[in-house]
Amino acid sequence: MLNQTVIIEQIRANGNKVMSDILNDLIKDHKIKHDKMISNYNRYQASKAPDGVPIFSRKFDDTSKIDRHINNPFDAGIIDVKLGFMLGNPIIYELDEDKYSDAIRDELTNFNKLNNTEDIDGEVLKMASICGYGARLLYDNHDGEIRIMNVSPWECIFVKDGSLNEAQYAMRYYRITENNKKRVYVEWYDDTNISYYIADESEVVNGIETKLAFTQYIKNGKTFQPHMFDGIPLIQFNNNEEMQGDCEKVYESIDAYDRTISDINSEMEQNRLAYMVFFGMMPDKQTREEAKKTGVYGMIGGVGSNDDVKFITKEMHDAAVEHHLDRLEDNIIRGAKSVNFKDEAFGGNVSGVAAKYKMLALESKSIISERKFTAALRSQYKVLATAWKKLGTTIEYLDMKFTWTRNFPVDMLNEAETSLKLKGLISDKTRIGLFSFIDDVEAELQLMEDEEAANPMINLSEPQVDEFGNPITPAVAGVAQEVV
Repeated sequence: MLNQTVIIEQIRANGNKVMSDILNDLIKDHKIKHDKMISNYNRYQASKAPDGVPIFSRKFDDTSKIDRHINNPFDAGIIDVKLGFMLGNPIIYELDEDKYSDAIRDELTNFNKLNNTEDIDGEVLKMASICGYGARLLYDNHDGEIRIMNVSPWECIFVKDGSLNEAQYAMRYYRITENNKKRVYVEWYDDTNISYYIADESEVVNGIETKLAFTQYIKNGKTFQPHMFDGIPLIQFNNNEEMQGDCEKVYESIDAYDRTISDINSEMEQNRLAYMVFFGMMPDKQTREEAKKTGVYGMIGGVGSNDDVKFITKEMHDAAVEHHLDRLEDNIIRGAKSVNFKDEAFGGNVSGVAAKYKMLALESKSIISERKFTAALRSQYKVLATAWKKLGTTIEYLDMKFTWTRNFPVDMLNEAETSLKLKGLISDKTRIGLFSFIDDVEAELQLMEDEEAANPMINLSEPQVDEFGNPITPAVAGVAQEVV
């Protein structure tokens, strides 16, 4: 593991220019993480590549045996459930309406629309959940517009001083084949510039990998150019402090489940072609093949002959297999802090409280990801604000508010009953804030006041009841008043 603090000191001592040896060392040091992230993503895609789902690459020495390769994409389910839970309702980006004009807040809204923020937020959270961290690049599209885009995390390296949380340098590197030659391209980011470097792909000579020899190359007529921001425009979105993907702790259990299912399926197919045993004789190859095709074998034996042909079937212990699979599935769900939707809490008339309790592990994991994501968004807007200021729009990044709303089924009946019971015991503002489907309590209270002012005969602050004492909605109460 490289000491990045030392690397930073070396770059600054070199006039804030990165050297070829440092680029080479950073890429070499990043290789294990690079390969792991690609493997994790290939597994998510159920890829049959060598570094994808392991069961697809399994081979038996005995090729005559049936060997089915069946994957069970628990990892994709774990990731997708988290994404739906956290971002099924998009993040709300807000600025204080008392501090910022409508024009500036409209600019922020248009910026998010232009960049399809809802979509790219979901994608960067997905990559962070799979790979351990996601990455986003801020850039100037040369038409006076600041844009954002996600980039593959395995292409990105962030260089940090151990005493600081933010990156002092960052790089994006990728491999391209040109004229039958493999090359490595690097975009190096500091506080003000992007610098461009290129090297021929390394080779293995006498078992030793050669160093990448980077030289600057010209892009858009320059070997470097300003990126318009005051800060590093490549932003890291960590999944957690350890930068681990959500499924890294349970891949072995998922692989064990895949092997069991594949082996059982293979055994069932093999068992259908039950083993044939010949007693007292050894038939030739042609006879054996004919027996496989027709299922019939005839023989002529003498008096007292022991010649015989029988099928041997293998007994399968279904209960033990099912118990093993259930235990593996439970371990996978618990280890990845996900949700088992086969649980009775998600069916029938079980209360919302019981269902939420079953999702506590997912919520705990999501809280950590949310905090890391929010921290990355603050870093993003800190850098964006520097470019917007140059274009005439001033926004203090610390004024940005990010509101998350979990995508969870709402038990409105239970919430309504709780609200009625709390009437008079707590303030209306606190009581209204307990409703999960109300995002803006102040706005809701204002709407209630406006409706009460428009219908003075109805007191919306008091629960309305029918002639039998059952609670009715304000709308129904209003109709009843008009009828009277």
